[in-house]
Amino acid sequence: MRLVIFDVDGTLVDSQADIIASMHAAFDAQDLMRPMRADILGIVGLSLDVAMRRLAPEADNDRLVQAYKDSYADLRRANGAASSPLYPGARAVLDTLTTRDDMLLGVATGKSKRGLDGLIEAHGLQGVFATQQVADFHPSKPHPSMIHAALSETGTDAENAVMIGDTSYDLDMAAAAGVRGIGVAWGYHPPTRLGAAHTIIDRFEDLHRVLDTLWSDIP
Repeated sequence: MRLVIFDVDGTLVDSQADIIASMHAAFDAQDLMRPMRADILGIVGLSLDVAMRRLAPEADNDRLVQAYKDSYADLRRANGAASSPLYPGARAVLDTLTTRDDMLLGVATGKSKRGLDGLIEAHGLQGVFATQQVADFHPSKPHPSMIHAALSETGTDAENAVMIGDTSYDLDMAAAAGVRGIGVAWGYHPPTRLGAAHTIIDRFEDLHRVLDTLWSDIP
C-alpha cells in the first residue's frame, strides 16, 4: 500500500481570507498592530501557538490563540465550505485516488481537530482520509511526529509514503521523517522556499503522473 499525506491550508483548500481575518481579529482584541499579510501567510502550517509566538513574541500567547480560534470558528459557521474552498482540481483528484486499491490518503495539518473536523464536514470528505494528524496531539511542523504517526497508523513504510504540501514546513517535515515530498506551486510559500521537495507541481491534475513516476522504481 502507498500512503499519500496532504497538508490542508494552502494545499487542499484556500483558507487565507479567514486566516487573515481571524488573525486581524485576534490582534485587534489585544490592541496590537496587525501583522502584514505576507507575515501571516508565512506562518501558515505551524501550530497556532508557535505561529503566534513568531508573530508577536511579547504578547499574551494564550489570549491571541483563543481569540483567533473563536473568530475562525465564527467565520466557518457563517460561511460553511465557502470559508475554505477547495483548490481547482482538488476534489476530482481526491475522488480518483480514493478509488485506487493500492493507495491510502491521509492528512497532516497545523489545524486543530475541531478545525479539521469542521472542514471535512463542510466539504463532505468523511471517510476519505485513513489517517488524520492534527496540531492537538503533535509538536509543530517541521517536527516529523505527524508523519511518523500516520505511517504507524496505516502500517506503511516511509519509502511507500509521500507528503504533499505548500510550505517549507511541510517539505522539511517530510525530509525529517524520511518521506519524499511533493510541493505545490499554488500555496502560501513561493516555490523558491520549497527546496526540500522531491518535485513541485503546478496543477492538481499533475499529481497522478508524479505519484506513478515517484514510485515506479519501487516494486
